[in-house]
Amino acid sequence: MALFHLHVTQVKRSAGQSVVTSAAYRAGEKLYSEYYGEVSDYTHKGGVVCTDILLPPQAPAEYQDRATLWNAVEKAERGKKAQLAYSFDIALQNEFSLEENIALARQFVSEQLVGRGMIADFAIHQPDKEDGGIPNPHFHVLCPIRPIEESGKWGFKQRRVYRLGEDGNRIMGEDGKTLFDAVPTTDWGSPETLEHWREAWAAMVNAKFEEKGLTCRVDHRSYERQGLDLLPTVHEGVAVRQMEAKGITTDKGDWNRWVKAARKMLGDLRKKIAGLTDWIKAVKDELSKPQAPTLADFLNAYYAARNAVAWSHNARIGNLKSFAKVVNYLTENDLLTLEDLEARLTLRNEQTEAVNDSLKAMSARKKEIEDLLHLIDLYRETKPIYDKWKAIKWKGQREKFELEHEGELRTFHMARRKLDKHRSPEDKIPVQAWRQELSEIQRNYPAEYERYKPLRDDLKKLRQVKSCVDTALRQQEQTRQKRREAEYDR
Repeated sequence: MALFHLHVTQVKRSAGQSVVTSAAYRAGEKLYSEYYGEVSDYTHKGGVVCTDILLPPQAPAEYQDRATLWNAVEKAERGKKAQLAYSFDIALQNEFSLEENIALARQFVSEQLVGRGMIADFAIHQPDKEDGGIPNPHFHVLCPIRPIEESGKWGFKQRRVYRLGEDGNRIMGEDGKTLFDAVPTTDWGSPETLEHWREAWAAMVNAKFEEKGLTCRVDHRSYERQGLDLLPTVHEGVAVRQMEAKGITTDKGDWNRWVKAARKMLGDLRKKIAGLTDWIKAVKDELSKPQAPTLADFLNAYYAARNAVAWSHNARIGNLKSFAKVVNYLTENDLLTLEDLEARLTLRNEQTEAVNDSLKAMSARKKEIEDLLHLIDLYRETKPIYDKWKAIKWKGQREKFELEHEGELRTFHMARRKLDKHRSPEDKIPVQAWRQELSEIQRNYPAEYERYKPLRDDLKKLRQVKSCVDTALRQQEQTRQKRREAEYDR
């Protein structure tokens, strides 16, 4: 199935991230960070099928080496909260061969990134599916945020633009210093550029689909911009997929299955609402005459016709009960005219949208809290290793221990850096508050889901009214046709 995914984030120190570690993970290599004094070893990572570094003409040739490039980036950035690199995560297509995907990714990187003067370190991943499931080919690109000047040296991310008065002179602030605005030296981080990249990638993929004679297409626009209100699923990750493949249910798996069921129900509701709306418009066009019949008139004609051909007294009684039930529903809901029925459909649609927005918000917050609690688990699991390493006084023993427990120590540092952003002034992390909020969200899911039931029931009754009116209209048209034929025969 055609899939569009192009997501751009930043690798930044303020989030406890290392660009050398990021590059090592994406390339499946072992790299040493001079800034942190740490080794990141991902040589055992599977699924990395192709890596390369593409340089613009002005970049030094030595940046073709991954360790040299990213250590140079770390060295050029001195701030503790520095923004280091743009990180692209882009989905490839299962409809294309591996060679076609590699060629398409390389073309995009060359034209859209390197063509703008960016250094691009990209890696194509195609993890093996042990369970024979659908592959997930994709590629990552890391691009330094700081531009390269024509001299081959790192340039500035921003430049000063001084504010000028009506006389053309610089404006001075209250502190006696000139006022200025910090303006980016490139357009790489602008929303317009991101939109261009997304649109360009979609166009390239769709052109390849057309070249191969395939009818599927991708769209770079969000569900909202496409006019589609779909609940988002959560990213499951390798571990969750492996557990699900073995028949072990997970919270994320259950959540995604629930979202897919809710999507189907929402789609069915919208189709019914759209069908009823179209029907109402057609009926209104047909009856756009003075003193148009009411809904009750149509129902009376419909059940009168049924009683005319009823074979038994019980059948006529049954028709009478059905007529009374439908009229009672219309009366209770003040549905007297076609306009009333249309207003009722509009109301139901608005209520559906409100529930959809609520579910989206809960979905996003649920994922955020689960990620934070996972960091807490990692922190607690690896802290004893860190404490033991910290307590070793002899250098040789300390280095040996560090080598044996390199993965646990790196995980501990990563979890601690990310959790530090959530510490309160009292140096506490609100773990209990997160768990309480997560429990509250999980309790509210069923209630939100139950809000759909009255919508379905109401739509069923509206469809019953629609069916009756349609039949009455057909009967009226047949009667008029017979009259026209009789007049013609005379």
